[in-house]
Amino acid sequence: MKSMADIRALLVEQESQLSKFATRSSSCQGRKFPLASDPFRLEFARDETRILHSPPFRRLKHKTQVFIYPDNDHICTRMEHVLHVSSIATVIGRCLNLNTDLISAIAKGHDLGHPPFGHT
Repeated sequence: MKSMADIRALLVEQESQLSKFATRSSSCQGRKFPLASDPFRLEFARDETRILHSPPFRRLKHKTQVFIYPDNDHICTRMEHVLHVSSIATVIGRCLNLNTDLISAIAKGHDLGHPPFGHT
């Protein structure tokens, strides 16, 4: 059975195998309010979980994407949109050997806090 230190060492080792263009958790500049390290997740994986459990993320399920053609029956919520973006971005990041924990966190957080047409 592996100890918590062994698990964390394995995660760091796996992350060291990423592309030279990948951002590693070890280069993270920290958090506004410091957190103790987690033996089972590196920092960016932890960020993704914090986003998923945040009230702003849960509010996305009640908002629809802005659309132009109102008779379209393929309208999705902003939460569905964010999950689609995360899925596509993670696949691309995996193919490029980038940090998928960071990519997933960025993708899941990209629609939080901005009004309609916020991407423009």
